[in-house]
Amino acid sequence: MAWNMNNYPESMKNLEGPIKQKAIDVANRLVEEGYEEGRSIAIAITQAQKWVGEQTSQYHLVPHTNGWAIKRANAEKASYVFDTKAKALQKAQSLSSNQETSLVIHKQDGTIERQQNFAH
Repeated sequence: MAWNMNNYPESMKNLEGPIKQKAIDVANRLVEEGYEEGRSIAIAITQAQKWVGEQTSQYHLVPHTNGWAIKRANAEKASYVFDTKAKALQKAQSLSSNQETSLVIHKQDGTIERQQNFAH
């Protein structure tokens, strides 16, 4: 029987929404591949927590009052500020590549232009 957001293992009850959904998806996939349920659940929870951590470690290139800023996801303050988007983009790509994470590039109006993934 496949798990879902209404019917999931007891050990997932304290996981928050996106983490729980990811854990359920991974656990279902592992069970389909032949893993034992208990082992699937443990692996799925670990993988889901890792996935959420990766999502929050990504960089964003965003407009700033002084030009363009590089920020971590969910960070209040910019890590770097540049006067041009080109300079900021070069630094953001370098940071993302070195840390093997993704980069979300925004337009001047704040909407997302594109995303680059540097994970190996």
